[in-house]
Amino acid sequence: MAAPGQPSPQQLAAMQQQFAAEAARRGMTPEEFAKQQREQLNAEAAKHGMTTEQYVTQLRMRALAAHQKAAQMQQQGQGPSAQPAQPAQPGQPGQAPQPGQPAQPGQPAQAPQQQPQPQTHQVPVNPSNPPNPKAIAVAKFLKSQNLKTRTCIMDGQRKDMFKVKRAIRALESPAYAKAQKKNPLLPPVTDRVSAENVFKLLPLSLLALRVSKVDPHAGHGHAKPAKRVKGLWTVKIEQHQEANPMMHYVWLYEGPQWKQKAMAAAVVAGIFAVVLFPLWPIMLRQGVWYLSVGMMGLLGLFFAMAIFRLILFCITVFAVPPGLWLFPNLFEDVGFFDSFKPLWGWQETKRKKKKSKKASGAAPEAAGSEVTESTPTATTTATPDAAGPVKRDLTARVEEVTEE
Repeated sequence: MAAPGQPSPQQLAAMQQQFAAEAARRGMTPEEFAKQQREQLNAEAAKHGMTTEQYVTQLRMRALAAHQKAAQMQQQGQGPSAQPAQPAQPGQPGQAPQPGQPAQPGQPAQAPQQQPQPQTHQVPVNPSNPPNPKAIAVAKFLKSQNLKTRTCIMDGQRKDMFKVKRAIRALESPAYAKAQKKNPLLPPVTDRVSAENVFKLLPLSLLALRVSKVDPHAGHGHAKPAKRVKGLWTVKIEQHQEANPMMHYVWLYEGPQWKQKAMAAAVVAGIFAVVLFPLWPIMLRQGVWYLSVGMMGLLGLFFAMAIFRLILFCITVFAVPPGLWLFPNLFEDVGFFDSFKPLWGWQETKRKKKKSKKASGAAPEAAGSEVTESTPTATTTATPDAAGPVKRDLTARVEEVTEE
C-alpha cells in the first residue's frame, strides 16, 4: 500500500514512461531531459529569489489550489437543483437504466456516451529556451535542400513556406546520412518516427513554426480584410505546433547574416564617405566633378534630342504627312541600343494599325483554310501509253504546310 499523498507503483511506472516518451520527442535522453528541467527550475527559482525547494513547493500549492477551484466551479455549475440519481422505476420516462441492467418497458434507451476524441500530438514550445545546437544544424541542412518553398506574407513580411512531408523526405534521404557523418550535431534518423522527432526540434527552438492560411471572411461583421498581395498566401501562426505531413511551416531561421551585415557596412561607409567629401584629395574631387558634369551633359543631350524630334514631327506632319519620327522607338519598351533603331520612320495612322491587326489575325485563319483545302487530294497518274485508259489514285493524302 502506498502512503497517503504518495503515488502508487503503477502511477510511478506510468509517469516514468511518459517522461521517457517526452524526452524522446524532444530528441534527448531521459537524463538530458531531466537535467534540462532541473536547470530551468533553478533559473526560475533564482529569478523569483527563492531556493529550488521553495519554488517547487509554491508550484505544488498553486496546482492544488487550481485543482480545488476547478472542482468547486464544476460543483457550482451543476446548480442547487441537481438531485441525486433515483433508481429507475418501470415505465418512468426520462430515467436511464442502471449499468448492467436492461431497459425497462416504456423507458427510453440511454443515450450513447460520447467517445473521447483522439488527441493529436502537440510540440511544446518554450520561447525562453535558447536555440538547440542540434536544431540549428538540422535547420542549416534543410535550408540547403530543395523543399520547394513558396513565398507567403506573415505579419506584413515575406517568409518562405514549405510542407512537412518534403522536410521529412529530406531527413530520410541519403544526403542527410552523408551530412550526419560530417556533422556530429545532426541527430540520427533510422525510421519515420525518428525523422519526425528530428523535425520537431525546429519549432522547439522557434526556427520554423506551423502556419495556416488566413480566411479573409474570418471575424464578425465581415470586416474589410487586410491588403492581399496577388499570388501570395497571407498566413498566421497556429497555436498547436503539430507535425502532420500535409501541414505548412514557415522559416524563421534566416541563417548567417554576413551578407546583410556586409551590405549595411557598405551603406554606412558610403554615407560616411559622402559626408567627408570636403576632406577628399583634390584629384578625387575633380574626378567626381567631371563625372557629374558629364552625366548632366548626357541628360541635357537626351532632352534636346527629344525636343528636336518633336519639332521635326510637327513640321513634317503638315509638310509630308503623316509625319516623320526621328528614332521612332526612343520611348518604347526595348533595350538601350534598340531605342535608336531604326534611324527614322513614318507615323503609323489608325487605319494602318487596324489593317495590320486584321492581317495578323487573318493569317492563322488563312493557314488553317489552306490546310483544310489541301488535306483531301486525289492525284492522277498517266501510263506511258497515251491511248490506254487513265488510272486514278483515289487514296486521300495529307500535305504538310510549313509556316514561313
